[in-house]
Amino acid sequence: MGWKALDDMDLRGKRVLVRVDINVPVENGKVTDDTRIQRIIPTLRDILEQGGTPVLLAHFGRPKGKRVQDLSLRVVLPALEDALGRKVVLAETLEAAEAGTEEINAADVLLLENIRFYPGETENDPDFAKRLAGLGDIYCNDAFSAAHRAHASTEGVARLLPSCAGRLMQAELSALEAALATPKRPVGAVVGGAKVSTKIELLENLVNRLDLLVIGGGMANTFLGAQGADLGKSLSEPDFYDTAKDILAQAEKAGCRVLLPVDGLVAREFAAHAAHEVAALEADTVLAADQMVLDAGPKTVELVKDAFDGLKTLIWNGPMGAFEIAPFDTATVAAAKAAAALTRDGALISVAGGGDTVAALNQAGAAEDFTYISTAGGAFLEWMEGKTLPGVAALDA
Repeated sequence: MGWKALDDMDLRGKRVLVRVDINVPVENGKVTDDTRIQRIIPTLRDILEQGGTPVLLAHFGRPKGKRVQDLSLRVVLPALEDALGRKVVLAETLEAAEAGTEEINAADVLLLENIRFYPGETENDPDFAKRLAGLGDIYCNDAFSAAHRAHASTEGVARLLPSCAGRLMQAELSALEAALATPKRPVGAVVGGAKVSTKIELLENLVNRLDLLVIGGGMANTFLGAQGADLGKSLSEPDFYDTAKDILAQAEKAGCRVLLPVDGLVAREFAAHAAHEVAALEADTVLAADQMVLDAGPKTVELVKDAFDGLKTLIWNGPMGAFEIAPFDTATVAAAKAAAALTRDGALISVAGGGDTVAALNQAGAAEDFTYISTAGGAFLEWMEGKTLPGVAALDA
């Protein structure tokens, strides 16, 4: 990749526009989870230590180009200042930032009010991007989570100033490049979740890049159904049976082994600790009309763990079952712990992200041992789908 990092830039005496993601959960006027704030702190500290002044561009919620007081970034100021250990000045308007009040000019760290208050942001309006560029000397994108959006603060301004990736963006891009672009082989992936329909592009891209694809969750039912299994009232998408068959055919042609569940935990109600049994899952399996598969079974877990032993790189996206309710989190937890142990022993590079993945791996107590955990959501998935991310491409310009 052609993108530059902070180390490639001369920051002394420069105002550095930093696109960050501090779109954090808030309850009763207080930040309840500051993970995203903590992850941008290394970038801000590096800029400050090198004599630069960070000017933060960030969004909060979806104000749709209007000033919505409940979506002001003022609510995140205390958590941001606590994490950084410095005062952060909020510029209430773009006009105030441009005019430069005494407080704004003297600020060590400046935060521009919710960038999505301005319609020019999501429209990637060239004139709006120029106004943003006028606030700084250098542009730094540290919001990979927003890199799949061609907005003024993610793409437009990057083409107007000398640009680089922040520490979080750098780590994200390096991890994903190592996982998909130049992986240590054999490379495999776990793709779970409810529906095939939401991950068609992802699966089609992966089967042409991987040596192993483990399919779990509700989407596995669609693949099994496509092979002839009757899985009762299990979550499935019959309209996508042909798509599932096409993906399996692509995998066979590309030499990618697809591992589907060979057994599952079957119950008659979707509830914690529901009565359940283990059932074989084969092409000729016929479950009762009121039964449903809620998790992969013990034989499948052993097959997955054995398959992990043969990998050098693993990508993980989505749970293998209904992990929110015990005991239907069993397969996800067991497989995640196996991947974590291999990573801890230095035998595996493991990268995970998207949707419920982080929650599932945290629940398994495995997240800390993975090589890299992405919290980027949509951007992570689009990268895995092989799409060009505007915010990343702009850094290569």
